[in-house]
Amino acid sequence: MTNPKGPKHNKKATKPTAPTDKEKRQQRRQVNIKFREDLGQRALQLATSGPLSDETKLFTELPISPLTLKGLERSHYIEMTEIQRKALPYALARRDVLGAAKTGSGKTLAFLIPVLEILYRRNWTSLDGLGALIISPTRELAVQIFEVLRKIGRFHRFSAGLVIGGKRVEEEKEIVNRMNILVCTPGRLLQHMDETAGFECYNLQTLVLDEADRILDMGFKKSMNAIIANLPQQRQTLLFSATQTKSVKDLARLSLEKPEYVGVHEKDKFSTPTKLSQYYMVVDLPQKLDMLYSFMKTHLSTKMIIFLSSCKQVRFVYETFCMIKPGVPLLHLHGKQKQMKRVEIFEKFKRMNKVAMFCTDIAARGLDFPAVDWVVQADCPEDCDTYLHRVGRTARYDAAGKGLLFLLPSEAPEMTKALSSRNIPIKEISPKSNKLLSVSQQLQHFCFQDAEIKYLGQRAFVTYIRSVYLQKNKSVFNVEALPLEQFAESLGLPGTPKIKFVKTSAAKNKSYELSNLLSPEEREKKRKEEMAAIERENTAVHEESDDEKDSGADEDTKAASKPKTRMEKMFARKNAGVLADHYQKLVDHTDGCDTDGAKDSGDDDNDFITLKRADHNLSGESESEDESSSSDGETSAISGNEEENEGEEPVVKTIAINPDTGLPVVIPNIPSQEMTKKQLLKVKQKVLKNMRNTKLVFDDEGNARPIYQLQNEESFRQQGDVGMLVDEFQQRNKSLMEQADMEDRETARQKRKEKKLAKKQREREEMYGSDGEYGVAVLKSTSEDEGMDVDDGAHSDADSQYSSSNYESADEELAENMATLGRKRSFAESDSKNSEEDTRAPAKRRSRVLEIDNSAMSLEDQERLALQLLEGN
Repeated sequence: MTNPKGPKHNKKATKPTAPTDKEKRQQRRQVNIKFREDLGQRALQLATSGPLSDETKLFTELPISPLTLKGLERSHYIEMTEIQRKALPYALARRDVLGAAKTGSGKTLAFLIPVLEILYRRNWTSLDGLGALIISPTRELAVQIFEVLRKIGRFHRFSAGLVIGGKRVEEEKEIVNRMNILVCTPGRLLQHMDETAGFECYNLQTLVLDEADRILDMGFKKSMNAIIANLPQQRQTLLFSATQTKSVKDLARLSLEKPEYVGVHEKDKFSTPTKLSQYYMVVDLPQKLDMLYSFMKTHLSTKMIIFLSSCKQVRFVYETFCMIKPGVPLLHLHGKQKQMKRVEIFEKFKRMNKVAMFCTDIAARGLDFPAVDWVVQADCPEDCDTYLHRVGRTARYDAAGKGLLFLLPSEAPEMTKALSSRNIPIKEISPKSNKLLSVSQQLQHFCFQDAEIKYLGQRAFVTYIRSVYLQKNKSVFNVEALPLEQFAESLGLPGTPKIKFVKTSAAKNKSYELSNLLSPEEREKKRKEEMAAIERENTAVHEESDDEKDSGADEDTKAASKPKTRMEKMFARKNAGVLADHYQKLVDHTDGCDTDGAKDSGDDDNDFITLKRADHNLSGESESEDESSSSDGETSAISGNEEENEGEEPVVKTIAINPDTGLPVVIPNIPSQEMTKKQLLKVKQKVLKNMRNTKLVFDDEGNARPIYQLQNEESFRQQGDVGMLVDEFQQRNKSLMEQADMEDRETARQKRKEKKLAKKQREREEMYGSDGEYGVAVLKSTSEDEGMDVDDGAHSDADSQYSSSNYESADEELAENMATLGRKRSFAESDSKNSEEDTRAPAKRRSRVLEIDNSAMSLEDQERLALQLLEGN
């Protein structure tokens, strides 16, 4: 029979089956790809439609992936700032952007969000290599950028790394090739490009330069040129800074294609945040530290950053103020510290609420310190851009803040004019006289008490003056106007350190100012006139010197017209330090001397011994055989036969004989003081070329000879065959070495034996006592070897064998010692019952220790001795 339900069952079997897991994955992949493409299309439409309206404030209104939005929400970033609202549409569309905004306006998110989104749209993986490169000028800023990247990108699967100096390079080399995003400083990045095998940037998508104006200036020019040469031409470049560069050369170096310039504060009335209050105070240089200390004493409940010009200043002020104790915790941050120390101070300052930190411009750019109340610029910044970066450490993200600038009387007029031209509102204030405190006396006490503090003060003085001298804007920074002596006294220094460049700065500044006022034609004409005047002056000097020689002028005038040697310049120094008196004693004063250089009889009492340096004959001949030597011990030149006239300069002597030719090395007969450095160098090279590099020694008579005198080759070959001589030499030295080796081994054996005996003696004294108070039986050894301590309780019949000949004497001595031991033990028991076990156990154990003979002993003798020992116990 057929089943009536068969056809219906067949219809159910023809229905479509459920999709497999592979098909589901393919469907999700297609949806994901379509979603990423849709994000890119929306970003392009947003960029072409123009800037966002003021009503667009949330990140959710932008074409951003859910993973990035989730990271922003978890990091409490909800609304966009002005720079983010203007820069993100262009950056998300993969256009080149130049972003300039006020400090603390949120520039970091303006380039981190596009970095994550562009890699997300391209479905970037670890196999694709490096996709984004973020470069910052300082390590602290790189650390801060990396922390923000970790927060907002925590839900992405990209690998990110921090590559900065101060860390171990080997550890970075192992992982840098697997990174998708790198946050780095220029120096360490270039090091990895040069040294790390397999580190490639050919697939780079985005290049970000934070604080671009600082990275592109002269300080990083070479490093950045080398880095850009290793990057692909087709890439996106994002440049952000508070003071953006618009130099055509800088932009051409980066290969930017139609960059979008985004400026936030151009249309604003002021270039600084509205809630930032800015003040300046005119302070004399000697009173600067007094004013700084007084300001800190009156603001103990605030968080402040104090900027100084150099690292030495930061350390000196920090060390001395820690001793003075102004009443607030102190920190210091500068570039000479190690990287881990800088990171520790950076994190510590962020956590503290009431603290003062001394720092250099290393902390002036990009660092986000929360809740900073005051930014004090104790030293004038080099320009308005540096001022903006410094004062930008406060009043961040619409918070309130205050800034104070110390200006010298010579700096105030031009600097305030420059600040006003940049739309920076700043007001002058004056201190209250009743609040001023002085620290100069305390600093002076510290410098006298601690040599290290004095050294730091000297270095701080020199580095500050050098920083002022090196500034480009000479209308603001004038070294000649600084009261150096008063400034050194205010630092507590006992004297003013000598600085060479201060003396010549006035003439350089004057010539610099005059050259800027002249046209190029007038400048060239002036240069030619100066060269002609110098040439005429040199001609007049030479003619005058020739007239003096003809007229027989005195030697002092001649010496003044001739160039001085290095030794004469050293003796002529006035500031010779602690060795000034010693130098004066070494100078050969010619007052009271005759023409031959010998002193009069009246000076014999003062200088009864005169030391002269002998001219050694390095050719190997003695002085007595030298026909050209004079009576006073001075030798003349070999190459010249004329005698030296009195008062003339000594000629250059021949100092060696060529060993190959046997002829003397001829040197031009030119006075050494009339030769230039180039001529002296040529003479030295000629001497070195014509002589072998041989070491010389001098005998008691002052004659020179080689330290190693080699035998002549002919006389050596006459002694026999060379091979036989070599074998004989080797055999003779081999026997000597073997004999010395045997002596060394014997000495080592004796030392080991003495050491072993000394060790046993110490153990015996520790066990028995020095006076043998335990009455241990001792059996003298009759063999050649020394006795060996044996524990009777541990040895067996096979281990101990006694001589029968010595048994009787040992028996009598053992009985006597056992009786003594019994008396001592009974005395100990009657003395203290509590210490009965402590006294009996050591005595019993030590009484069994014997120094015995290792000679043969029968089994019966061993048993008999053992029974006797047991009976005695």
